Amino acid sequence: MDRVCVIGAGSSGIASCQVLLARGIPFDCFEVGSEIGGNWRYRNDNEMSSAYRSLHINTSRQKMEYASYPMTDEYPTYPNHFQIARYFDAFVDHFGFRDQIRFRTEVTTVVPDPAGGWTVRTRTREGVEDSGHYGSVLVANGHHWNPRYPEPAFPGSTEFTGEQTHSHFYRTFAPYDDKRVLVLGIGNSACDIAVETAKVSARTFLAMRRGAHVLPKYLFGIPTDHLTTSWLAHAPMFLQRFGMTLLLRLIRGRITDYGLPAPDHRILSAHPTISDELLTRLGHGDITVKPNIDHLAGDEVFFTDGSHERIDVVIYCTGYRVSFPFLDERLVSARDNDIGLYHRVVSPEHPGLYFIGLVQPLGAIMPLAEAQSEWVADLISGRAALPSDTAMHNEIARYRRSLHRRYVPSTRHTIQVDFLDHLTEIRRERTEGARRVTSVAPTAQPAPAPGR
Repeated sequence: MDRVCVIGAGSSGIASCQVLLARGIPFDCFEVGSEIGGNWRYRNDNEMSSAYRSLHINTSRQKMEYASYPMTDEYPTYPNHFQIARYFDAFVDHFGFRDQIRFRTEVTTVVPDPAGGWTVRTRTREGVEDSGHYGSVLVANGHHWNPRYPEPAFPGSTEFTGEQTHSHFYRTFAPYDDKRVLVLGIGNSACDIAVETAKVSARTFLAMRRGAHVLPKYLFGIPTDHLTTSWLAHAPMFLQRFGMTLLLRLIRGRITDYGLPAPDHRILSAHPTISDELLTRLGHGDITVKPNIDHLAGDEVFFTDGSHERIDVVIYCTGYRVSFPFLDERLVSARDNDIGLYHRVVSPEHPGLYFIGLVQPLGAIMPLAEAQSEWVADLISGRAALPSDTAMHNEIARYRRSLHRRYVPSTRHTIQVDFLDHLTEIRRERTEGARRVTSVAPTAQPAPAPGR
């Protein structure tokens, strides 16, 4: 088999490496940083990590662990990023492929070879350039590293005299001591940062374009994300929504009772916001809720309800761009974070180009990246085959229609998947792919008669 290139040694990249190693498929993995872990390596010297000092996972360890290397009970239910990084280190060393990762090496270009396969060019931190030919390329560079600011920018933002930054660059609450802080957004990072800065700031405001359903980390003493593989996850969507709405109403009451706006969408129609502390901080009066920003002027921020506040720092928690700096946009485009991939992995137009972990699940990415890698290994080794281009494009179109029916319009919902559903579809595709190989295998010819 031709050698395989894996781009990135974060949680998805190392999952791919482990599967390829187990299958006996030769590979090289390139990582621009000095260590593995990607986004989960705090202050990663690849300059791409958005982890902050107090970060803990929002999915329980039982749901984020690799099937090939479960976490031990010494880890808490919701580990912090230091513990997750140690888990990744242990994973790589357990399977013994650290020496196959080329650290401090950036992939600069990936281009199709006219003779087949791909030419991959790299550059080390010291400036040494190299290139190699690979039969397949597994893109696992993550999608939470290229910050997206509001587009278009709010009027007056260029003249605003205060500081403007993105949640990607937030590390600790120390720089916000005694400052008037405005956090824009209602996602997980926005809630975490608002809760943290409220501990030391003069005032913290939380502004948002729309409301959100805020989920706790535990329901009746059970990690909330365990619902993603429970009987409820197998139920029709209307029943899932009814069940979640009822549970939240019993445990938390009305979200509007805490000063948050009523969500303009049904539950499970947006990526969930998970926070145990936000509602308490709102109840304490430590955080003041505001509607969306209208414009900025001088040191003041004006909101869409006509109110205004003097603000020292605006922290935009407005998501990330899906980016592949090593791929020409004419080859693969992710405009508005939308990229057409068969089962979120395969590029129909580009044989041998695969994307691992490019999903935003209701659940954890790691087990899904592991399952995707198993499927890709099937394709590379010839154990499975893809359907026709028409069939692949039809599946992509169905997926996009399902997103439009279910989710509110947003760039954060272009790669959304349900954990259990995606795991099931990958397993089903592996089975169907194996059948396609069997169906096209040449028919065995009868042995010649003796003497002929």
